[in-house]
Amino acid sequence: MTFFTPLLVMICAAALSLSVCADADAATISAVPVHDNDSFADVPYAAVIAHAPDSAWRSVPPENLVRITTSKGEVWIELAPEFAPAHAARIRELAASGWLDWKVFHRVINGFMAQGGGAIDNPNISAPFTPLPAEFTLRRDPDTVIVTEIQDRVVNSRSNRTSARAGFWNGFPVGAQPAALAGISIDGRVESWLLHCQGAAAMARTSDPDSAIAQFYIVNGNAEHLNTQYTVWGKVRAGMDVVHALHDGVIGENPGFQPDIIEDFELASAIDDNERPTIEVMDTHSPSFAAYLEALAASQQNDRLPDICEIDVPLRILD
Repeated sequence: MTFFTPLLVMICAAALSLSVCADADAATISAVPVHDNDSFADVPYAAVIAHAPDSAWRSVPPENLVRITTSKGEVWIELAPEFAPAHAARIRELAASGWLDWKVFHRVINGFMAQGGGAIDNPNISAPFTPLPAEFTLRRDPDTVIVTEIQDRVVNSRSNRTSARAGFWNGFPVGAQPAALAGISIDGRVESWLLHCQGAAAMARTSDPDSAIAQFYIVNGNAEHLNTQYTVWGKVRAGMDVVHALHDGVIGENPGFQPDIIEDFELASAIDDNERPTIEVMDTHSPSFAAYLEALAASQQNDRLPDICEIDVPLRILD
């Protein structure tokens, strides 16, 4: 069966270290069958999605797809090794080692993020891996790593209000210097970074930028004040309803908090072919996606696109 999964965005103002956070309201997501046009009767861009040719869809490679099995269900995350190669390699290492199996989501803040990797009796347990160098940004050749720029933005609304652009790369929301700046830069490149929109998967750390080891978090609201401050290594492609269902609370701070368990953390490539789904993301460089954005803008009262973090990239899950 094929599904289109919209992600609903919430707002939260909070700081992410290993201990500081804030509360906000939660959101849920739903799946709507793409092939059932009647289900899209009230969605102006439904026809674009439903009639997109197979060439408009990109399959997520199994070696870049993580399945997190929790006590609430499964979460599927696509890695972005082009933007965070060392962190993507660490995630693969964690999956192969089994280190995260039977750890917990020890710090879950409604409307902000869900942090996992702590032990139920010790949320700050040390993992047997070396700290990683920060990969907050990527110096990108715009002709090689192509970002479809769609709107103006600032780098970080709290810490760096330098003007920037936002767009999509392979279905990932990206912030970047304008591609035109590559023509006047010495190396012909521009700074780019994956955005902390809902569903972003990133690495937790201490105040040391180069201290990420094994603990990670999934944004369940809006954490954009963390843009270019923490390394985003992936994005949830399925299972945001599971992320929103995780018990809220912090071990050691909230009496009676019962954290949800990470029962298994593995790469899709380690799962039998007949047991793993094929997840396809609409190619954000395709004419179909351009038509989708045009229809989405036309559906707004001001005929303008919503903020990039509120734009759902269509996907299909093929069992």
